Amino acid sequence: MRLLLAVVLLLVPVCLSAQDKPKGPPPPLKNIKILVGEPREQVIMTMRAFTVALGVQCTFCHVQGDFASDDNPKKETARMMLTMARDINGKFPDGKRHVSCYTCHRGATEPATEPPAAAPAN
Repeated sequence: MRLLLAVVLLLVPVCLSAQDKPKGPPPPLKNIKILVGEPREQVIMTMRAFTVALGVQCTFCHVQGDFASDDNPKKETARMMLTMARDINGKFPDGKRHVSCYTCHRGATEPATEPPAAAPAN
């Protein structure tokens, strides 16, 4: 009986907190300048692609706790890179994406500007 009472007492706060959470759509993203009009899910997928392409976490470009802030200058650099990739891809008549962040960055924060040195022949 005590065990049952303990379980009920532990579950009450959990149930009450679950009821307090508002239902409905998530809040809109703030300070979107380049991906304007894109669905929220597409913006999030694009941001995740950045983390893979550059091998970084979100706070590489964003301010922790305030993703809308422009205080991190890398965020503006990311916007310029998005514009550059969009412009390059727009010049191909087939409408396909030919370049992305990964095209140049390959998991590094600085893009490679030349191929790696060749391994010495044995």
